[in-house]
Amino acid sequence: MSELQALLESLHQTYQQQDAGQLACYIPELCKADPNWFAISIVTTDGQTFQVGNCQQTFTIQSISKVFVYGMALADHGRDALLAKVGVEPTGDPFNSLIRLDEDSKRPDNPMINAGAIATTSLIQGNGPTERLNRLLEMFRRYVGHEVFIDMPVFMSERDTGHRNRAIAHLMLNFGMIDKNIDEALDLYFQQCSVLVNCHDLAVMAATLAHKGINPITQERAVESGYVKDILSVMYTCGMYDFAGEWAYKVGLPAKSGVSGGIMAVVPNRAGIAVFSPLLDEYGNSIRGSRVLELGIRVIQV
Repeated sequence: MSELQALLESLHQTYQQQDAGQLACYIPELCKADPNWFAISIVTTDGQTFQVGNCQQTFTIQSISKVFVYGMALADHGRDALLAKVGVEPTGDPFNSLIRLDEDSKRPDNPMINAGAIATTSLIQGNGPTERLNRLLEMFRRYVGHEVFIDMPVFMSERDTGHRNRAIAHLMLNFGMIDKNIDEALDLYFQQCSVLVNCHDLAVMAATLAHKGINPITQERAVESGYVKDILSVMYTCGMYDFAGEWAYKVGLPAKSGVSGGIMAVVPNRAGIAVFSPLLDEYGNSIRGSRVLELGIRVIQV
């Protein structure tokens, strides 16, 4: 057994018995998750895989999708046009805040909060909602290395209960940050959050960013290398909700979490790391995932 594999198994054993935290029951379907699910996966830029736990257990990608849709919007429109619609400043407010629009520009602060992510999603190009969805799924396929699918019960659950996101979208419509096709933009946003992945998939996606946009398993380019710096920058400053500053201080890696329990982190030029455990802290971050990365990064030498 390699030292890295032994370390992952030690971290998994250390935190497996910890049961602090809550499931994200404000999305009813997410409340069905098993709180004992726990997986850690590392994929290196030369394609090696190290993992332990429930690495094949699928879950919906949730807010981690914001990272990749932001990269897609950059490719569709370029930096300047996207920056006119969505800022890149971190915020200390919750990710679903109703008030995070810049006072002067009326832009959402960054693409990692819900307001910024909805605005970003609304910019994805395509001739109608079906083409935009197909482009989105194809983008995720390049990152993951195989076809991806939407969890329809989760999508419908988010659609039926997403009143706060609808309020955010109407506020941005009022300020001209998105167009009048609010329902189409919100459906696509709920669909992107409902894409099914597993922990290994997340590690491959993170490793693709670490590998300058090239999937280390398939060798297919997922995003132009020139946009990877933009993506990693907003992950570093904004990716862990209103815990992002402390995360940068404690862990120091670009990362993104989602309320289904996934966290992915990027070690540039070296590896992608993913942890999955659905019990969340008050910020919406996986408790086991945060602790694994806080402790593990001090000793992991990929």
